[in-house]
Formats: sequence, structure tokens, C-alpha cells
Amino acid sequence: MDHTNAQNDAQRKAKPAAPKVKELINRCKSVILATVDAEGNPNASYAPFVQAGNTFYILVSFMAKHTKNLEDGRKTSLMFIEDESDTKQIYARERLTIEAAVSQTERESETWNEVVAKLKETHGKVVDVISEMGDFILIALHPVKGSYVNGFGSAYWVDENLEILEHRNDVNHQPK
Repeated sequence: MDHTNAQNDAQRKAKPAAPKVKELINRCKSVILATVDAEGNPNASYAPFVQAGNTFYILVSFMAKHTKNLEDGRKTSLMFIEDESDTKQIYARERLTIEAAVSQTERESETWNEVVAKLKETHGKVVDVISEMGDFILIALHPVKGSYVNGFGSAYWVDENLEILEHRNDVNHQPK
């Protein structure tokens, strides 16, 4: 085994510390959403979020296409990604992509009140206004599995607890 192969093997076996995933999430104020409608048409959007435990919550309006897609309980994909202005290499931005199960939180339930208060603390007084509007619903996004990337050849599977499991594959980028 040559030096390059040994280096690649060592990189695959060395998992980044779990706090790296949580640090990325903490740096983000919004999450990118990928949803599909009843006909299977994709929709990309975003929403401000808060996290409680391993669940992400978004307060969204029916005026947004993604809300109907989420209300119907279809799976969605979430992406937390390093800001472009902070990245050293645009092709290798740090990112976490999660497949998530979706549920709606009942208005005025204990969870609703706790999460809306946390949304207000995080995102400001606008939450007081929009949480009172009838077209806004609170969606819970429950991680199922995902992937964390923090550089070339540095991709890892993530479980429902947002813990890094293992290197994503044993295939390296191939020369032309």
C-alpha cells in the first residue's frame, strides 16, 4: 500500500467529532427544504427553524407551496450548509443533509407554546404576529438518517440522533 492509499484509509477511519454536526446546525438560522407534491413534483425552499432535542420545528404558511407538501406528511429532505462567504472551497462546503419524517404540531398544545416561544427568542417578535395567523402551522421534522460532508473525500453517514456512524463509502474520487 502506498502512502496515498494509507492516508485515504486513515481519513476514512477518522470520524469527525459529533459536535461538528451540532456546530454546523447552531450556525444556521434557516434550513433548506426539499419537498414533493402529490404528483411528485419537487419544490426547494427554506424556513427559519429551532431545534428541540433531535427534532426541528418550522412555522410555515399555507401561502408557501412547501407547507401543503409538508402538511400532507410526505417525507422531506433538510439541508444545513456552510455560508458561501465562509467557505474556503465552494466545491466542498460543509453540509448536513437529513431525510426527515414530518408531523404537524397541534396549535396551542404544550409543544406548540414551548416551540413558538423558542422561535420568538431565536428569530424575534415577528413570530408573535405570524403564530397568530390562521394560515401558519407548526411542523415537526424528525430526522431519520442523513449525511455529513466536511470536505473532499470526507463524507459520513449520520443516524436519527445526528451522530456520525461511518465513512459514507470506500470509493475515492477517480482521476480522469
